[in-house]
Formats: sequence, structure tokens, C-alpha cells
Amino acid sequence: MSTRTQIKHKLEQKARRHARVRARIFGTTKVPRLCVSRSNRYISAQLIDDAKGITLAVSRDQKMAKSAKKAAAGELSGKQAAAFTVGREIAQKAQELKIKKAVFDRGACRYHGRIKSLAEGARKGGLEF
Repeated sequence: MSTRTQIKHKLEQKARRHARVRARIFGTTKVPRLCVSRSNRYISAQLIDDAKGITLAVSRDQKMAKSAKKAAAGELSGKQAAAFTVGREIAQKAQELKIKKAVFDRGACRYHGRIKSLAEGARKGGLEF
């Protein structure tokens, strides 16, 4: 299998995993979907109302990555601390919008590492899943 074919295959598998997760999850105005996007360098979270098709709030770690590395939350690494901070920030934005519950959408990623840290940060910030 050539390199190009392998990359295409990996992307197809990722799309299938994401579609499987999204088939079971739907966000409403009262209980929006907390969608997590992760790259090798950054992590971001969005509160999405699927009924109206709008994004209610966004939190990204691009500005927080350096500060999170300095003030790592407990035993977390730099990227996990940044994810934890993003989770707390999105929870604060949700409270400003008077949202207490959300449906967690991990996308095609496994629930561990940075995804888990973001979820724990959101829970500590006051969101319920």
C-alpha cells in the first residue's frame, strides 16, 4: 500500500468513527453539544445548538498554551493543562449563557489524555454531561 493510500485510508477511518459518534448525539438550545476538536498542537471546544445550526460559544487554547504550561493543573502535562483550562473556560461561557448541561461530543478521538482533561475541566467549571 502506498503512502498516499495509507493516508487516505486513515482519514476515511477517522470520518467513519466521527460519523458513528455523531449519529447518537444531538444538541438543543437547552442542552447543546460540546464538540471537541484536537490537533497535534491545539485543542478547542464549541457549544453547538444543532436544532438551529448555530455555535453558542467557542474556547481555544492558542493563547493559553504558554500560560497553562507554567501553571500546570496538578500533575498534568502542558497540553493536558491547556485542555483543562479550555474546559473550564467553555464551562464559564456556558454559565454566562445559563446552560447547565451539555452533550459531550469527543469526535473521532478516544476519551483519554487531552480529551479527558478538557471534559474534567468542564465538569469542574460547572457543566454536567
